[in-house]
Amino acid sequence: MKAKSNIRLSLFIFLLAVTAWACSTVPITGRSQLTGLISDEQVVAMSAEAYKDVIDSVKISNDAEQTAMVRRVGTRIKSAIEKYLSDNGQSSLLDGFDWEFNLIDNDTTVNAWAMPGGKVAFYTGILPICEDELGVAVVMGHEVAHAVAKHGQERMNTAYAQQIGLSLGSVALGQDPTMAQRLVFQAVGMGSQLGMLAFSRKHESEADELGLIFMAIAGYDPSSAPKFWERMSATGGGAPPEFLSTHPSHETRISRLNAKLPEAMEYYEKSEMR
Repeated sequence: MKAKSNIRLSLFIFLLAVTAWACSTVPITGRSQLTGLISDEQVVAMSAEAYKDVIDSVKISNDAEQTAMVRRVGTRIKSAIEKYLSDNGQSSLLDGFDWEFNLIDNDTTVNAWAMPGGKVAFYTGILPICEDELGVAVVMGHEVAHAVAKHGQERMNTAYAQQIGLSLGSVALGQDPTMAQRLVFQAVGMGSQLGMLAFSRKHESEADELGLIFMAIAGYDPSSAPKFWERMSATGGGAPPEFLSTHPSHETRISRLNAKLPEAMEYYEKSEMR
């Protein structure tokens, strides 16, 4: 029993040390995150390859005006972020970034996404809800925030840490490897699935907050953000209960954005890009 206790204690100390060593901080929000188990270079390289595969497999919009708008907004927000991070001594957060903004011709997909390293894609299906350049800025700020806050790296590192924990946990549980594995998987089964959903909601909420500030720094009126989500909510669709969704409910999202508006307006009023 004493030997098992020592093993568990050693593993606990090891995991604490690894977690502390691998932590970084999200700009503006100051939240600590796990990102150092898999290097940013590896994640960005894999993401660039995956992004190319997607872009090569879809139809890129030939609407010059819409494409130009998406790229104009992306470039403007990118430039504002680069200046903000440079002014605050955080330029290294963008090391390895190779920004790219593409518009995919798909009117049935109401979506946009970003990969680590600044690879962004919009679908034409989201543009009617955006309505104009301000609406595109809301979505762009949110998606770029995912990349800048390294949410992709964090998810990959967390999954990797879980795998380490599973392996070590199976050893620590002792004599019956089958029983040990079964107990560990039960412990992280439904609980882990819901945990990862909550983790995604945390990222979505953080991207909302950062995106609001990023668009404001770029000279886009942040008060347009809650209005965009009101339009998104009005499109309908049977959303699952919030606790089973990877995104906050529209109502929660709108409420949080409105609460953050005073802070974002301060950035907007100081913006040199208005």
